[in-house]
Amino acid sequence: FSWGLGICRIPPPYSFPMQKKGWDVLTGPSPPCRYIGALGARVICDNIPGLVSRQRQLCQRYPDIMRSVGEGAREWIRECQHQFRHHRWNCTTVDRDHTVFGRVMLRSSREAAFVYAISSAGVVHAITRACSQGELSVCSCDPYTRGRHHDQRGDFDWGGCSDNIHYGVRFAKAFVDAKEKRLKDARALMNLHNNRCGRTAVRRFLKLECKCHGVSGSCTLRTCWRALSDFRRTGDYLRRRYDGAVQVMATQDGANFTAARQGYRRATRTDLVYFDNSPDYCVLDKAAGSLGTAGRVCSKTSKGTDGCEIMCCGRGYDTTRVTRVTQCECKFHWCCAVRCKECRDIVDVHTCKAPKKAEWQDQT
Repeated sequence: FSWGLGICRIPPPYSFPMQKKGWDVLTGPSPPCRYIGALGARVICDNIPGLVSRQRQLCQRYPDIMRSVGEGAREWIRECQHQFRHHRWNCTTVDRDHTVFGRVMLRSSREAAFVYAISSAGVVHAITRACSQGELSVCSCDPYTRGRHHDQRGDFDWGGCSDNIHYGVRFAKAFVDAKEKRLKDARALMNLHNNRCGRTAVRRFLKLECKCHGVSGSCTLRTCWRALSDFRRTGDYLRRRYDGAVQVMATQDGANFTAARQGYRRATRTDLVYFDNSPDYCVLDKAAGSLGTAGRVCSKTSKGTDGCEIMCCGRGYDTTRVTRVTQCECKFHWCCAVRCKECRDIVDVHTCKAPKKAEWQDQT
């Protein structure tokens, strides 16, 4: 997933004379040739580790879209860390590692399934948003939302600027799936399935927004458009899919999945799928990509995954008393300022104990 982090550094394109117009099966008419597309993008894209040939071509040809991909990468990483903030594996990134999350991605686990889905969703969301905000030269509002339509409330006219989910999905599929399509193994099949789950999750939460027209807002006429929901809804949905992920195995011809064991339910198109059981993530295990939970903050009273009993894997926890400074007793003063006092509270912070030395050495 280094494509996301590396692309974040692509600067805005600079004007340059247009090259001869062509046609691209992905994007339609070619955008104007840019200086960064001709030289800067080539240098940058060639130095992003992990890109395959097709991804480098798209990176060089559409540097403005790649900036949106980079913004999407930051968004889905934040969302991943939010969704797993109370779990042993908390979506921690690894510095100077082109997989972003380290060796945990080498295992075909639930965590890998979630990361592929949320990353694909993040790219769709970012590109779709950039299209409707006029940030990209190759796309704009959804061209298919025109004329009259109807819903449960009656007829309405399409208007405004509907988010162009079609373009976002199409480009994300071409870019993110490019690496997997070069490979013909079971892991590539798993990744492609989870990528698709992420893309469809964004489409699932498109919402219809309307503006009423008429006397005193009577809504005799409505103008409506489709809009993206907050990415948090997509993250929450994929987190539920993670909880219900289906363990599968590839069929003999390598073209589909079957239940991993007799009696297991079959995976549907909306299920995340995985092959391998996850490690427990309790202790540092470099081979498995586990960072362990030593030093993680836990809740003394919670019975959930953020509770000290589960988070610390039964090793116990240390308690430190700290002073927290917060703003309190805020008052509005005319005009126009809010003034607050500083309140100091003494609170107990519980952190997981480190494993015994012998136990740690066994896992490294």
